[in-house]
Amino acid sequence: MDLSHPHSNLSLGFSSSHASPPRRPPIPDESITLQLESSLRDPSHPLPPVPLQLLEPQTATDNGNHDSEFNDAADDEDDRDVEEFRILGHSMCLKRRRDCDSSSSSSISSSKRVSVSHESDLEARRALVRSWGNQSLQLADPDVFDIMEKEKRRQYRGIELIASENFVCKAVMEALGSHLTNKYSEGMPGARYYGGNQYIDEIETLCCERALLAFNLDPKCWGVNVQPYSCTSANFAVYTGLLLPGDRIMGLDTPSGGNTSHGYYTPNGKKVSGASIFFESLPYKVNPQTGYVDYEKLEERALDFRPKILICGGSSYPREWDYARFRHIADKCGAVLMCDMAQISGLIAAKECSNPFDYCDIVTSTTHKSLRGPRGGIIFYRKGAKPRKRGILLSQGNESDQYDFEEKINFAVFPSLQGGPHNNHIAALAIALKQVATPEYKAYMHQVKKNAQALASALLRRKCRLVTGGTDNHLVLWDLRPLGLTGKFYEKVCEACHITLNKIAIFGDNGVIIPGGVRIGTPAMTSRGCLEADFETMAEFLFRAAQLANVLQREHGKMQKTVLKGLDSSREVVDLRARVEAFATQFAMPGFDI
Repeated sequence: MDLSHPHSNLSLGFSSSHASPPRRPPIPDESITLQLESSLRDPSHPLPPVPLQLLEPQTATDNGNHDSEFNDAADDEDDRDVEEFRILGHSMCLKRRRDCDSSSSSSISSSKRVSVSHESDLEARRALVRSWGNQSLQLADPDVFDIMEKEKRRQYRGIELIASENFVCKAVMEALGSHLTNKYSEGMPGARYYGGNQYIDEIETLCCERALLAFNLDPKCWGVNVQPYSCTSANFAVYTGLLLPGDRIMGLDTPSGGNTSHGYYTPNGKKVSGASIFFESLPYKVNPQTGYVDYEKLEERALDFRPKILICGGSSYPREWDYARFRHIADKCGAVLMCDMAQISGLIAAKECSNPFDYCDIVTSTTHKSLRGPRGGIIFYRKGAKPRKRGILLSQGNESDQYDFEEKINFAVFPSLQGGPHNNHIAALAIALKQVATPEYKAYMHQVKKNAQALASALLRRKCRLVTGGTDNHLVLWDLRPLGLTGKFYEKVCEACHITLNKIAIFGDNGVIIPGGVRIGTPAMTSRGCLEADFETMAEFLFRAAQLANVLQREHGKMQKTVLKGLDSSREVVDLRARVEAFATQFAMPGFDI
């Protein structure tokens, strides 16, 4: 249309919701309306204002900066809404505002509000998880934290002489308290019942490799399972995999220094462990005069009893084991030869004592004693071709020339007896086994043995009676019966003085209810840096504690409650405790500072 004619009856009016003139590109919220007025229209029917957008005419220069196809498409779209006209000789364009422009603006605004709301909600959820998931132990549970701190101080201030205990390094502690405890991984590496185990497989495979390396074993001839929760679990897995219920096993009698997991009955016939409940066991014993294993009677009993598994190794035996003699007896009666090396595994790895791997078919162990690792068990088993001149293994009448332990033992561990392995423990064990292969660890175990010999010599000089008269490994057995003391009472007196050791049965006792001796070991205090002279001092503390126990027993009798009252009020006990604490706190504590 042309509005430049002087006699036109139309007038043009502009109205806007904003005071400022429109800008280009236009803001969607701006609106311009065109009000057309004419003397020809009916006053009773006014024309509604038309929303328009004022545009400047585009030049060729503007379009030159864009792709021609894009411009053509845009022009076609714009032509439907733009009308050109002239005002007072000037060319103008009017563009009708589309409804989609308004809705697009509203949609963008709404989307921003939703996005902000979602982010706020997500942050609130993150904060909630952190509130319970990222608290320190001290904040999350002050009660448990306080008790743990007391135990930490007890370990630091006392003398630890329990032969089966040790102090682990910080790296082992970190692995035990790590995120690996979150993962379920039933099965073996490469054959799990759950997904997401690629890194767990790497850790367990590495642990197995290090276990074989620590004991210098050929992977072609030996396999290993690192999943057992304890050595007792490991032993029972061997029985479960290789035997049927009621089959026979033979191990060292518990009062002679054996372990209850090898099968044990009390004198009245009570079955103590799962091994004695599900399998038939007959123990061999030590010579009551010498304290050494009686190999002549062992062979005689084994040939009569015909066990399917013959077990060497024990919890409280201070001398070497004649593995060659055990091999001869096992071959003679057609038994699998198994060694439980839980107490001496560190000495074996360091080549500080005889090696059972040269003779045995299966070797089990704990991982937390002299190996100085996390609490758990481990099973080594032969695989591949059998050597010649071996007895018939188990009930294999056709005598296969290949060992078949691997599948049977692994299946017994899982799924027969256990659920998912403790991945944090396996990682911690891998760390400990890496240390076992080092020269520093071998030097440590050499010192453990020297310290045990120094302790034995110091006690013998004080006329104390030691089983077998000394030691070949890391522990000594002190027979307290000549002093008129029980192991239980002496243990309590030592504990009051901040010395920890454990009561044991001595061969010749009526049973394990009132043991007649104590077992004393050197690994833990050697880990704190103690040498031979330090164990001389500890021997003096132990002898002084025995003297105090005699005095207290005479004054208060043998009733436990009466004795405990005497311990609390004994000035001599308090004085000895102060001396023990002053001595112990000189030495560093592995794993933590205090």
